[in-house]
Parts: sequence; structure tokens; C-alpha cells
Amino acid sequence: MKKGDYVFIQFGHNDESKEKVDRYTSPEQYKENLVKFVSEARAKQATPILITPVSRRKFKDGNALETHKEYTPLVKELAAKLNVPLIDLDEKSRQLYQQFGEENSKLLFLQLQANEHPNYPEGKVDNTHFSELGARKIAQIVLQEIKNLKLPLADKIVKPVAKK
Repeated sequence: MKKGDYVFIQFGHNDESKEKVDRYTSPEQYKENLVKFVSEARAKQATPILITPVSRRKFKDGNALETHKEYTPLVKELAAKLNVPLIDLDEKSRQLYQQFGEENSKLLFLQLQANEHPNYPEGKVDNTHFSELGARKIAQIVLQEIKNLKLPLADKIVKPVAKK
């Protein structure tokens, strides 16, 4: 990391998993980790950007539900307190899932039938990890939010020109 770099800080999925004791991080520890990353980026004269955890795919009665009720507010709180740009990927990703709908949003995730993919011969139903389409859609959200924040980095975002 060097002066002028941007550091995108986003985690939370593994940290909030109380069932997996080796991964779980208390809210207090989570905040300490965020502060540490922000401080270290600033010490190197880099620009930290906090990002709320991307939402998992979870629906009830046709509505995409919030899946990070404890950790997302902590990121927002620290972004305000530390004066760090914030990308609310939790909210934006949930809006994407809602736009796709309960059934079609499966296309954004690793939702595979048996023998559909060589890495998952038994199939896979995963509402956390993205398919290529999902990863691209989430990346597009982040790029748009960089533009919305009017960060100097936004000038570096270009749309590829198709070759003739």
C-alpha cells in the first residue's frame, strides 16, 4: 500500500457466524478491526472506503430480507464517526435481488443442479457466493457508488469501447 491508493474495506459474513466459533467476531471486535484497517490505510496516506457486507439472498413473502442487521449499522456508524466514504452494499445488493425477484435472483448465486458444474457434481444451493453474473452485477454497483461518491477514483472508471 502506498500514498494515493484506495483501500476498500468490506467484511462481515464470516465474522457474524456464531455457529462457526473459529470465525466469529463480536461486534466490538468487528468495530476494532474496521478502525484498525482505516487507521492503517490513512497512516500510509491511502484513502479508505468502508463497504457494508453484501447481502445474502433471503426472501420472505416475495421481499428480499436484510441479512446483516447487526454488522451493517456498525459500518455506517464508523464511516460517519471516522469521516470515511461509505458504500452501502448491503442495501444496494438487496435492491438488486428484489429487482430480479425471488426466483430469478437465484441466477446471481451458486445455484447449481447436480452435474451442472464439474466442481459441484452433487449440485450446490448457495445464497452467499455469487455466480459470474452475480459478481459482475455487484461489481457494477460498487463502480456506480464510486461515481456517486464523487471520489477522484471515479475518473478512472471507463466503459470499454467495442472493437470494430
